Amino acid sequence: MSTLLEKRLPKRWAAKWIDPELPHDKDARQPTSVLRRRFTVNKTENAVLYITCHGLYEAVLNGQRVGDFVLAPGTGDYHKRLCVQAYDVSDLLQAGENELLVTLGDGWYRGSVGIDGLRDFYGEDLALLCQLEIDGEAVLCSDARWEASQSGPTRENDLQQGEAYDARREGIGGWHGVTVRDFGYENLCGEDFVPITEHERFEGKIIKTSNGETVIDFGQNLAGYTELRVTAKAGQKLTLWHGETLDENGNFTQKNFDPGDRNKNGIPQKLEYICKDGENVWKPRFTIFGFRYARVETEINLTGARFTAIAVYSDMAQTGFFSCGNADVNRLFENSLWSMRSNFCDIPTDCPTRERAGWTGDAGVFAPTGLMLMDCANVLRKWLGECRLAQREDGLVENIAPVNNTGSMISNMLQGSSGWGDACVLVPWAIYEVTGDEAILKENYEMMRRWMSFCEKRASKTRPHNLLNPYKKYLMDEGFHFGEWCQPGVDNMEVMKKTMLFGAPEVATAYYYKSASRLSEIASILGKAEDAAKYKEIAEGAKKAYRHCCTKNGAIKSDRQCEYVRPVAFGLLDGEEAQAAADALHSLVVKNGYHLNTGFLSTPELCRVLSEHGHTDTAYRLLLQEDSPSWLYAVKHGATTIWETWDGVRPDGTVHDSLNHYAYGAISGWLFDGVCGIRLKAGKLTIQPHPHPSLGFARGEWRSPVGTIRSVWRYEDDNLTFDIALPVPARIVLPNGEMHEVNSGEYHYEVLL
Repeated sequence: MSTLLEKRLPKRWAAKWIDPELPHDKDARQPTSVLRRRFTVNKTENAVLYITCHGLYEAVLNGQRVGDFVLAPGTGDYHKRLCVQAYDVSDLLQAGENELLVTLGDGWYRGSVGIDGLRDFYGEDLALLCQLEIDGEAVLCSDARWEASQSGPTRENDLQQGEAYDARREGIGGWHGVTVRDFGYENLCGEDFVPITEHERFEGKIIKTSNGETVIDFGQNLAGYTELRVTAKAGQKLTLWHGETLDENGNFTQKNFDPGDRNKNGIPQKLEYICKDGENVWKPRFTIFGFRYARVETEINLTGARFTAIAVYSDMAQTGFFSCGNADVNRLFENSLWSMRSNFCDIPTDCPTRERAGWTGDAGVFAPTGLMLMDCANVLRKWLGECRLAQREDGLVENIAPVNNTGSMISNMLQGSSGWGDACVLVPWAIYEVTGDEAILKENYEMMRRWMSFCEKRASKTRPHNLLNPYKKYLMDEGFHFGEWCQPGVDNMEVMKKTMLFGAPEVATAYYYKSASRLSEIASILGKAEDAAKYKEIAEGAKKAYRHCCTKNGAIKSDRQCEYVRPVAFGLLDGEEAQAAADALHSLVVKNGYHLNTGFLSTPELCRVLSEHGHTDTAYRLLLQEDSPSWLYAVKHGATTIWETWDGVRPDGTVHDSLNHYAYGAISGWLFDGVCGIRLKAGKLTIQPHPHPSLGFARGEWRSPVGTIRSVWRYEDDNLTFDIALPVPARIVLPNGEMHEVNSGEYHYEVLL
């Protein structure tokens, strides 16, 4: 086997970039390119293969795959940073003659990417760079002596569109020379990254839909691809179309992620396979889909055929575990996990179907939860590097990183939204609070500082209707903002039009305050006293500007829950004001029939604000609400992931929007720090659970950077019992007000009801 080594580059590149392709029609979908080189070595110990490419690669040395990194070398802004992988291949080499075979696919480099489905975003070429060293000396390099072929079995490949494979062409011929290209080495890096690997496997069940189609149900919505095993005759064809759900009539559909005019090619998520004689076993290598179902088109007898869905995501271990006495809440937690797995593929993305884009807003609201669910700090760390590369000269942080939609209206005009760009501050802070590692703050400090400078300039301009605000230089009412995106009962497009005309001072000024406050803390931690004072002053000014614009002496008048959640959660209200706002929020929720009407930004804090201000019963009734909008509506409608919108499958069965977005899965953060009360803040641990009889019991376990933390409570007759395991000293606060300062160990408490 071969092992992927940590951060490493060769001391000197002797290898050349080689282009395997002959002149061809640039507009047509291309087959993969296969490159090969035979070489001889006398020894095999201490052998390291350094490899990267334009496109995606899969390397095979002497018939054995090099590593288990799929979709390598991963994504990113390739012009500025292209990761190189280093593999210990000592066990794959043999003394004497060897053969290295490398297959290249289009991938993110020139395949369909982003919300616009653009092709050739980074270039029209494919190219390979590799260097095999033994004891630090190059024994094989990519150069003009290599051969290439496009006559192999993979006839078409695209990351979004799919693959076409002809098993009859596995004996590759048509070898020809390669072209040495001068792409340079300046953008190459050996930075730490998390490989993308295969994980869970789900056996499909073949069903017949009402319109007579053959459909495979894998039972779980996921991101990955299908492996097929079928016996057939040479030339017989099988086509699989992948989708997330069935429609209102129980038939296969892809309408819920139909990109419309944004992507002229559509997103078929299609595999085409032409069989060879006998048993055929195959899975794609250069595509990834979001799906639970696959529609089958074939005349092959499928008796005995097997179809397996393989989940593909960054190699992250699950670290957060939750269970309780309510099966639907347990399913909700699992759905949060699955949407995270589906969207943490090298970077955090919004959905694995329609856009596959690294939206900053999604990561910003979900990061604190994601860091408890899975060991994802290094995935977020790599993505923050892409945010730094995407930051503009004036400090604006792009809404999507890496940028993959240049030329569209979104890329040119609708950028720098508050709550989105602020992720450049909030995500590093979330990682720091969990890990206590100041390095993440140092790495991103300059990006945060430049973003704050951009915000300062934006705040210096004020719309006419706010000129009388005495703190107007701290008021954020200029620029584009998405606002409280996806609120139930509110048209997103109308909100965008309104913010363009009047700004979004409630959301934007609140985030100006939050980011400035955090940056002041960060500057203090890093010993930058002058900066700390500066950002503290900005935060204080933004707080005054917010209160003057959005409250009346600290009191709020609104019918939207978000406008109560945000100021309480962010600390924009003081003492009794915060309690009054939380009380008013409670009343709004009750008036709304215990339904939420928060949107994208404030939903993660909704139950937390309620439970921390004496309205635990209301928080649980929201959690357990089964009618839309609610978390359990999707569960009751068979969801196995978190939906983009609250009613992704409407009561009449019609489907719309993505059924695999992780953002609303942030409720699982409250299951840990609210329901079970596990709170770790930069090494300081507090256990302060908010139990409720509606769940019967709850058990949260977090395999955190300081060790395994466990908090369990259970209603038993007239007692409420607590069992808590701590790896470090902590403060335990029980619901009856008891407080215990304890050392590491296991503790049991009973509270008489």
